Amino acid sequence: MTNIENHPEKNIIRVQLRQNNVLKGMSAASFEELERHLTVVECHKGDYLLHQGVHEMEQYFILDGVLKRVVANPQGKEMILRFAAEREIETSYAAWSLKTPTPYSIVSVTKARVVKLPLPEWIAFLERHPEEKHLFELCVMHIMSEIMAHTITLHLLDAPGRVHRFLRKHPELFDRIPKKELAAYLNLSAETLSRLKQRGKI
Repeated sequence: MTNIENHPEKNIIRVQLRQNNVLKGMSAASFEELERHLTVVECHKGDYLLHQGVHEMEQYFILDGVLKRVVANPQGKEMILRFAAEREIETSYAAWSLKTPTPYSIVSVTKARVVKLPLPEWIAFLERHPEEKHLFELCVMHIMSEIMAHTITLHLLDAPGRVHRFLRKHPELFDRIPKKELAAYLNLSAETLSRLKQRGKI
């Protein structure tokens, strides 16, 4: 981990960060203030950024790659709640607000680069910048709504319908996510997903 100013690709990172859905409208002064709190993290496939059940939380801005939000039961069975890629965020803001442990893990699906800061520092920054706080909270609500819609989809749509919905909502991710991961997200076996593709159903 390193801060942005000392990173060899700091100019690229700043451009990418400026394109983030939550940060793109931020003033130069606010951006400079926030940057002082940020560190850059290079992730390998399978790296955990956040473990389920912890109280120490961070705010993540994704520059490159794909992350997943995943919840596991005590027996180790996992459910993928969402994928997130460039220009998106990952957070455990709701858990922090409720003073509860994180209900899920955040894991790198591909090689990835993210910028992060401790969640208390992010919250303190937002308290000083009401417009950014409003935009961030809208983004969090959108993510929660998206996860709820996906969960309902698993119950209401058949296998081809689930795949078609993903292709409609996230066409840019279909070829980037390992098919085993995508199948798990859609509550299908990898064999079923492959069979649907072979039969021209997707």
